[in-house]
Amino acid sequence: MKQKTQVYRITFIALLGALSAVLMLINVSLPFAPSFLKFDIAELPALFAGFFMGPVAGALVIIVKILLKLVMQGTETAFVGEFSNVLGSMCFVMPAAIIYRKMHTKKGAALGLVISTILVSVVFIFVNAYIMFPLYSNLYGMPMEAIVGMGTAVNPAIHDTVTLMLYSVFPFNIIKHGVTAGVTWLVYKRCGNALRSLMEPAAAPAVK
Repeated sequence: MKQKTQVYRITFIALLGALSAVLMLINVSLPFAPSFLKFDIAELPALFAGFFMGPVAGALVIIVKILLKLVMQGTETAFVGEFSNVLGSMCFVMPAAIIYRKMHTKKGAALGLVISTILVSVVFIFVNAYIMFPLYSNLYGMPMEAIVGMGTAVNPAIHDTVTLMLYSVFPFNIIKHGVTAGVTWLVYKRCGNALRSLMEPAAAPAVK
């Protein structure tokens, strides 16, 4: 039974990781953000795995997603973009999954999703300002002023790094992760309970 459970878990994680990699390819730019910030819902399968089987499963889906992305597309950013994606996905998925694991109710799910959305959006103001954007600047030989200028082109209120973070990066992440959280809230109970009968005993207890 234990071996069967592990096979279920590995198969489910692999399938969700593949779905996440496909969703990562379907992305769009938002009108108030520079074109290099891409909106997608690729973290949806990882959130689903985190709720369904726990935070470790969610983290593994994120890793599978990035590995498949590298196989399919390679990297254009010397792995900086992939590192940022993994870090942001972990910051979003893990807190929600941990909170839901401890509070296995609708209230716990909602609380986890709200906290994770706000957390990743705030944390990535500082991560982007002090780590990721400077890395991109060095990688492409592009001064930070040029990156800020890409923000100014879509929003005249952006004129420095601080306003770029507040008027572009922060709302981008709130919308991106907020939409993903909202879709998870709408579909998880129905899909999770339907799949649970196929995944027992690998799955978490039924949604309350």
